[in-house]
Amino acid sequence: MAEGHRKEDTGSGGKRSRRDVIAGAMRIGGLVAAGGALGALARGERSEPTVWQIDPSKCIQCGKCATECVVTPSAVKCVHTYALCGYCKLCFGLLKDKRTGNTLAAENNRCPVDAIKRRFVEDPFYEMFIDESACIGCGICVNGCNRFGNGSLHLQIRHDRCVNCNQCAIAKVCPSQAFVRVPASRPYLIRTARRG
Repeated sequence: MAEGHRKEDTGSGGKRSRRDVIAGAMRIGGLVAAGGALGALARGERSEPTVWQIDPSKCIQCGKCATECVVTPSAVKCVHTYALCGYCKLCFGLLKDKRTGNTLAAENNRCPVDAIKRRFVEDPFYEMFIDESACIGCGICVNGCNRFGNGSLHLQIRHDRCVNCNQCAIAKVCPSQAFVRVPASRPYLIRTARRG
């Protein structure tokens, strides 16, 4: 009985079967889906540009940022996350852990180029700031701050200096794969908590 109710396509004036209609609809649906996928790929090619940045949670302060960058001095600079800082008088980003006193004499400073300065706030608090024009991105101060302090110092690529190489020379040799591509509209990764 069901066989008798199916209408067959008998040519130009005949009706199409339900199977033919469904198959046609599936072909059209497949074309629409393929078109959508191609549109998504096209939009992906026009997606927001990206820039290189250092993920502070992965950085191990190996020193390669100072020596491997194609820009001299390096486009990598130490930055200070003031919201995390304890404003300590005895800052281990600034001062060596084994020193001959609490003076700011050159032999007591951790930074090889004297790029970290401190300003008196009120006893016993000091504000540390980085002279980025002097900073070479070696990470020595960041290492000291992470080991003995509160972790408020970290390394960051400064995009007014970086030439955004397709394959960053530092990223190629970074032992912790801390170099990542981030959207150009949000180019800076800020440390939000101390490393564990």
